[in-house]
Amino acid sequence: MTVYIDPPIWPGHGRVWSHLVSDASYDELHAFAARIGCPPRAFDRDHYDIPSAQYDVAVRAGAVEVGSKELLHHLKAAGLRRRKR
Repeated sequence: MTVYIDPPIWPGHGRVWSHLVSDASYDELHAFAARIGCPPRAFDRDHYDIPSAQYDVAVRAGAVEVGSKELLHHLKAAGLRRRKR
């Protein structure tokens, strides 16, 4: 059971963002996000949007740094990918 984070390269709302995902369950993802102080409103279908200012906090808490393509691979392999409708 691992939580992954990609680099903060996604622009939005005047900031740059990372994505945080789990390879095991949404419960694991929600628990990890709560531990690092990420609000529930940051959850978007299958991941959390993490501002660049919190990137190091997530990594110090145990999130594994991966590229965006690898992050998506782990999400799909876990069967946790939820596409936009």
